[in-house]
Amino acid sequence: MSAVSHWLFALVRRLLPPSLRPWGDAAFREAGAITRPGEALRFSLGCLFWAVGEAIRYRLSNSNRKGDETMGDGKTLGPRGVAVLCGAGATALGLAYLAAGGAPDRHLMINAGALAFGLVALGILTLADRRGHLPAGPTNLLLGLVLLAVSLWGVSVGGVTRWVALGPLIIQPAMMFVPLMAVLFARSRDTLSLAGIALAALALALQPDRGMAGALAAGLTVVALIRPDRQTLAGAAAALAGFAAAMAQADPSPAMPFVDQILYSAFAVHPLAGLAVVLGAALLVLPALAARRLSCPAQSACIAFGAVWAGLVLAAALGNYPTPLVGYGGSAIVGYLLSLVVFPRRAAGPARASVEAVSEPEGDGPLLSVGHP
Repeated sequence: MSAVSHWLFALVRRLLPPSLRPWGDAAFREAGAITRPGEALRFSLGCLFWAVGEAIRYRLSNSNRKGDETMGDGKTLGPRGVAVLCGAGATALGLAYLAAGGAPDRHLMINAGALAFGLVALGILTLADRRGHLPAGPTNLLLGLVLLAVSLWGVSVGGVTRWVALGPLIIQPAMMFVPLMAVLFARSRDTLSLAGIALAALALALQPDRGMAGALAAGLTVVALIRPDRQTLAGAAAALAGFAAAMAQADPSPAMPFVDQILYSAFAVHPLAGLAVVLGAALLVLPALAARRLSCPAQSACIAFGAVWAGLVLAAALGNYPTPLVGYGGSAIVGYLLSLVVFPRRAAGPARASVEAVSEPEGDGPLLSVGHP
C-alpha cells in the first residue's frame, strides 16, 4: 500500500464516529490486500468519501440531538469544524473525480498534500488570531503588496501573469490570499485593510484575472449591502473597479485538463464523477449557513466567505478558471482553509457569545439583511 493510501486511511479513522471505526480498520486491512497501486488508491478514496459523509451526518445529528444545552462546550463541532469537514469532503470528492478521470498520481498527491499543508497553516493562523497577532489592516496591506508584486514580476503564460514558481511547484497566490483578505476586511475594517483591498483589486486587474476579481467584488459588495458604512462602500467600489478593468481586457487562458471546465467535462468521465464534482462545489459554500447563528462581525465574515467562494464556483462555470478544490490545484485548497480562520471554533449558545463577538470593534455598522434575529 502506498504512503498516500496510508495517509488517507489515517484520515478515515480520524473522521469516522467511534461506532464505525472497526469498519474503518477492516477496510484498511482489505486495502492492504490489494496489489495494484491504482486500485488500492481508488478504494482508499472511496472509503474517505464514505467517512466524510458519515462524519458530517454524525456531527450534525449529534448537534441537533443535544441542542443548545451542549452548544459551545467543545464536545461538538462548531462552525469552523463543520467548515473544515466541508473543505476536506470537497477535496476528497475532487480526488475521486481525478482518480476516475485517469489524472496522473502526482495530481492526486499534490491536492492531498495541499489539504494537509492547509490544515497545518490554518492551525498556525488560528493560534496567531487567538493571540491577537492577525490584525486585518497590516495583514491585508502586506498580502495586497504581494499580489501586486506577483502581477508585475510573476510567471506569465499566454499573456497573463498570475503565478509564482516554487521549485517544481507553480502556485497562484491570488487564489490563496484573496479569500482570506475578503473575510478579514469583513470582520475588521480600517484604513490599512482598505488599502490592501485596493492593492489586491489593482493586482487582479493587471494580471488580468476575471474570476478572482469577480469573486472579490462579490464578497465585498455583499458586505457593503449588509453593512453600508464608508469603509465597506469604498472597498466594494475598489473591487468593482478592478473587476470592470479585468473584464475590459482579453483573457486568452486556455482550458487546462482536470483544472478548468470540469463542472461539465466530469460527466463525460462518468455520471458519478460529475455528481462528485457538483456536490463538492456545493460543499464549498455550505459553511456560510453558519452566519445565521452568529453575531457581527463574525457574521459579516461568514457571509463574505460564502459570496467569495460562490463567485469562484460561478467563474469556473462560465469561463476557463480553476474549479476550486474539486479540480487539480493546491492553491485553492490552501486558500479555502486559510479563509476559515474567521469561523468561530465553538457555536454560540444562548448565554455565551463567541470569541469573535466579544472582540467586536466599536463602530461596526448596522446590519440591514440577515436571516437571524
